[in-house]
Amino acid sequence: MRSAQVSRNTLETQISVTLGLDGTGRVKLDTGLAFLEHMLDQIARHGLIDLDITAKGDLHIDAHHTVEDIGITLGQAFAKAVGDKKGLRRYGHAYVPLDEALSRVVLDISGRPGLVFNAEFVRSNVGDFEVDLIREFFQGFVNHALVTLHIDNLAGDNAHHQAETIFKAFGRALRIALELDPRMAGVMPSTKGTL
Repeated sequence: MRSAQVSRNTLETQISVTLGLDGTGRVKLDTGLAFLEHMLDQIARHGLIDLDITAKGDLHIDAHHTVEDIGITLGQAFAKAVGDKKGLRRYGHAYVPLDEALSRVVLDISGRPGLVFNAEFVRSNVGDFEVDLIREFFQGFVNHALVTLHIDNLAGDNAHHQAETIFKAFGRALRIALELDPRMAGVMPSTKGTL
């Protein structure tokens, strides 16, 4: 099983992530951020990734450091768990609707960090969670997972639905990209011979 455990301790946050890429969608989350936990659950369940995250952060200031550092630590665990990348499908994409909302996520386990994030949320908060932190989460993830990620929210009149379609589509795209292709067993999915 492709798995990793990574901890990140700073003056602002203490994060621990245990990740299993060949899982069943099992989650154990303790971050102090209920909405983010709901979104992380979408990644796990739709990506069939086992995810255990604990986070203590300076939430008395705001959620920024905690959300960003969870993304960073999750990215570090992903990079460690994915291994040498031989035999991967490498690319993944998904369109996910939720009622009036629709998002598209396309990713490449490329070895190069890149984020294109197009989402105009209809309001600034879902409950007490600031939706602009969603971009910060994904920026932290791609910088450390070394993936190229395109996120487009194509429709939505409800910020909760918009966010949820993004995270569900991300999980589904990850699941596809992480699959081992039997026709590529032991082969690096790149003409360069390395990722």
